Amino acid sequence: MDSILEFFGSISWLLWIVIALVLVALRDIFQRKHTISHNFPVIGHIRYLMESVGPEIRQYFVANNREELPFNRIERGWVYASSKNENNYEGFGTDRDIYAHQHIFINNAMFPFETKGNHPNAIDKSFLPCAKVMGEFNKRRKPYRPASVINVSAMSFGSLSAKAVESLNKGVKIAGAYHNTGEGGLSPYHRNGGDVVFHFGTGYFGVRAEDGGFSMDKMKKLVEENPFIRAIEVKLSQGAKPGKGGVLPGSKITKEIAEIRGVEVGKTVLSPPNHKAFSTVTEMVDFIEAIAKETGLPVGIKAAIGKLEQWEELADLMIKTGKGPDFITVDGGEGGTGAAPPSFADHVSLPWVYGFGDLYKLFKNKGLSERIVFIGSGKLGFPAKAAMAFAMGADCINVAREAMMSIGCIQAQICHTNRCPSGVATQSKWLQRGIDIPLKSERLAQYFKTFRKEFVEITHAAGYEHPCQFTMDDIDVNVDDHNLSKELSRTYNYFKTEVPFKSMQNLKDCEYLGGKAKF
Repeated sequence: MDSILEFFGSISWLLWIVIALVLVALRDIFQRKHTISHNFPVIGHIRYLMESVGPEIRQYFVANNREELPFNRIERGWVYASSKNENNYEGFGTDRDIYAHQHIFINNAMFPFETKGNHPNAIDKSFLPCAKVMGEFNKRRKPYRPASVINVSAMSFGSLSAKAVESLNKGVKIAGAYHNTGEGGLSPYHRNGGDVVFHFGTGYFGVRAEDGGFSMDKMKKLVEENPFIRAIEVKLSQGAKPGKGGVLPGSKITKEIAEIRGVEVGKTVLSPPNHKAFSTVTEMVDFIEAIAKETGLPVGIKAAIGKLEQWEELADLMIKTGKGPDFITVDGGEGGTGAAPPSFADHVSLPWVYGFGDLYKLFKNKGLSERIVFIGSGKLGFPAKAAMAFAMGADCINVAREAMMSIGCIQAQICHTNRCPSGVATQSKWLQRGIDIPLKSERLAQYFKTFRKEFVEITHAAGYEHPCQFTMDDIDVNVDDHNLSKELSRTYNYFKTEVPFKSMQNLKDCEYLGGKAKF
């Protein structure tokens, strides 16, 4: 034995390298799976290595500050700095091409709006609640005014890690915002004091009957036992993959996830494209009204926008019956997802500005825009984009990936692999270890507060007290040069309905204002 060890010990490190390369070469020559490796033994592996690190090289060394998608370096940097309460200013002037197509211009007033005395924004520069009350028109028993115009969009426990969800929920509590559960059910990590919008899709996770359909009894029990649930959202579709169901593999269904979602451990679960609870517009409205009656909560729908025929049917039915959703969340085709086929993510559903504009115009022309709270979702987590959204008729915005970045997401774009290096979009306990929940929750809250503060400042610069007062003529969209640029009203061919607004103080005194932890 000693002689064998001595023999191997006598071989130089250089010879060991040669032996290893020879073994790799032999393996490459005799395998048929990869043509490049077969034709170019050893050397071919360099190609696969460079391909594997290509995204990182482009992100950190090749792409310029404004070049990357879905969020460029400037956008990510603004979110990171805002969440850490660091300097998020630019020096020397903008490096954005302000003459570029689709560039947004906000028309400032000669004299900005001035806050005096005990004005809420003189006391709290980030105070910015929704100007509308969810469920007010339909006289729900428990109306809800979101205390923040920016909130966490639908992202489930399962797609996000336990520590990420807990960080987000504790963060919205600090910021006075709400947390949309996503369609994975209400987990223990959503129960940390923040307002919650319970969201479910075709899988009915959390309110699922034995046959895979919807259980009203479970919904009633869920709401009764969790008074921090302030509204309910029914998912029709999402921007990244509308009209496509999903599969939750049995291998991913742990005991914890099974209990939360109401499914069996280790058994694959299908989320079909269609709902079992309804199949027509009339049945959907009846379904919404039934949930609202049993729970007392505002009930809304979330959808990506494409064809408008069924939306027009919904509008006509709302006029006829005086019933319907209390809020509508419009998700753009540029919205994020844990995983989606490129054919869906790239091509199915309209971008947010087109989809929202079409839908809002339809409801406005029917005289329905005042009774609905419109929520925008789709890369709107920046004050200038939010100003455009509000000018088009949005009353709130939901953010997903921007919220993820505030708690550490680095846009690695491997959410679908369960290998998220920041621990945000993975179920790996080891990768989650790096998430400091108290720190990350403070960062989410600070991002929201910074966003609202800057949004208020932009609003005041335009001469208004609240962004609900933005009109379609306050925002220009560049199409070539200034003489050809168009106001939003001419670009999208409608004027938003004026939102009733008295004052910020009136919103602050509202009995339905969220974020007060009355439960």
